[in-house]
Amino acid sequence: MAEHVRKIRRLNSEKKGVSTPLLLLGFAVVAGISYFAGAYNGGGLNRLIGNDKLDLSSVEATYQSVKDNFDGDIDDAKLVEGANRGLVEALGDQYTVFMNKKESSDFDNSLSGNIGGGVGIELSMRGDLPTVVRVLRDNPAEKAGVAVNDVVTAVNGESVEKLTTTEIVTKIRGDAGTTVKVTVFRDGAPKDFTLTREVVNNPSVYGSVVNGVGVMTISRFDDKTGGLARSLATEFKNAGVKGVVLDLRGNGGGYVTAAQDVGGIWLDKQVVVTEKKGSKVTDELKSGGSPILNGIPTVVLINSSSASASEIVAGALHDHKAATLLGEKSFGKGSVQKLVGLTDGSMLKVTVARWYTPSGLNISEKGITPDTTVERTVDDLSAGRDPQLNAAKARF
Repeated sequence: MAEHVRKIRRLNSEKKGVSTPLLLLGFAVVAGISYFAGAYNGGGLNRLIGNDKLDLSSVEATYQSVKDNFDGDIDDAKLVEGANRGLVEALGDQYTVFMNKKESSDFDNSLSGNIGGGVGIELSMRGDLPTVVRVLRDNPAEKAGVAVNDVVTAVNGESVEKLTTTEIVTKIRGDAGTTVKVTVFRDGAPKDFTLTREVVNNPSVYGSVVNGVGVMTISRFDDKTGGLARSLATEFKNAGVKGVVLDLRGNGGGYVTAAQDVGGIWLDKQVVVTEKKGSKVTDELKSGGSPILNGIPTVVLINSSSASASEIVAGALHDHKAATLLGEKSFGKGSVQKLVGLTDGSMLKVTVARWYTPSGLNISEKGITPDTTVERTVDDLSAGRDPQLNAAKARF
């Protein structure tokens, strides 16, 4: 635990603004799901079919040696799962991941927002520390005072130092109406929160009109995002807004088609994103023909947790001069994953292409630099200030 605290203090001493430089596989929404940031191709799952065969004789030999010599119980199912994970991890691509049946189900729920009983926070590993990157509004954590940048150190008094975000999620999740104690490290000291779990209110799109400016926040790109965003955009249009703020901060991604739909709220039959495998173009997605907010001044808010599908939208609106970008440099995830269903209910998330903005930019490892850089510091968060949002509103 002492080393854990030293890591937290070292990380805090290095922070200038609120960022998540090591997003790794993305966010874990603490309501019982693990949310892997990205852009996903297609809504359905495809069976893995191929003619190529891998010589697994050495694996069989290893298994037989283990079975002949190991002094203990052997769970064949766990060995098979471990072999699958090892095979996929050996590719060296952090976005290509094997998920067992439960992880697959949790992942599906994360993309649909069906996250059951929880407390309403999202976690990401940052500097090997499970850090709160989003607090969902109108949920237990927000009401209790849990804040972005809190580092989770214990659940129900047990250290989470050696656990993954998925394992921490499992500890925090539970039936609505039950309680969980979450310990976080903030401002150099531990802080305890006893939270009563609820069915988490987690729509992917929400917003309002204030002083003639419409603010639309999109937390992820799921199969309902396009419809929700278009409905809210219609409200903005009917209210006669003078400008729109599209808030994509902390949004780790989702379906490419949802990003295409959202882009179509501003763009009229224009390229939103191009996908390439090597140098070959495999797909070019264009917006629809009913851009409700076309011509209405728009500012897109991004930060270092805005990834993949968020970057697709930000890049498309910026390249077509439909919006300006404000905030901090985005995460930099320029690949597309395909979801492949396996026969036992497990699932493979595999990188199948790289994506490019309409101007031909791939943002992998580089991110998108905003037109205007405005930081939101830890002090801002603690004081409830949002200089990024205020600067965006001031444009209109």
